[in-house]
Order: sequence, then C-alpha cells, then structure tokens
Amino acid sequence: MARRCELTGTGVMTGNNVSHAQNKTRRRFLPNLCDVTLASEKLGRNFKLRIAAKALRSVDHVGGLDAFLLKARDESLSDRALKIKRDLKKALAA
Repeated sequence: MARRCELTGTGVMTGNNVSHAQNKTRRRFLPNLCDVTLASEKLGRNFKLRIAAKALRSVDHVGGLDAFLLKARDESLSDRALKIKRDLKKALAA
C-alpha cells in the first residue's frame, strides 16, 4: 500500500540527515498516516480511509467529510475518495 494520504495526497518526502560534522546522508520523511472511519452525513454511511493526521484536523476544521470533499481538488484525492465525492454530488443534486 502506498504511503499517501487519500484526501490530501501528502506522500513521502526526501531530505538529508546532517551530522554535527556536516556529513549528509539521504533519508525519507514519512507522512503520519492513520486508519480512520469518517461518517458522511448526506450519504448516511461510514468510510474507512487512510489519511494523514494533518488531514484529519483539516476535516474537523472544515466541518466534516462532506464539506471537505466538496472543497477538495480532484487531483489531490485518491480514486476511492473521488468515488465518494461523485456519490455525494449525486445525492446533493437529487
């Protein structure tokens, strides 16, 4: 499974470990991914997603999964999140 947030697209970044003697070796910065279950009020369902802790705070700040998905750009969402967003738009249109 890829180390990528399903809502924000945050992935692995690279950088350097720098010692006191300024020796530089490559390292990886992994995102803080959490397996969470988020509820969609409009769809009346729960969805299990693997998202970053920062994204979880953003979802709470915006007002829930529905509001976050409607504001999010499609490029940053995973395929599963895009499907939820499409279903949500259909439910709002009906």
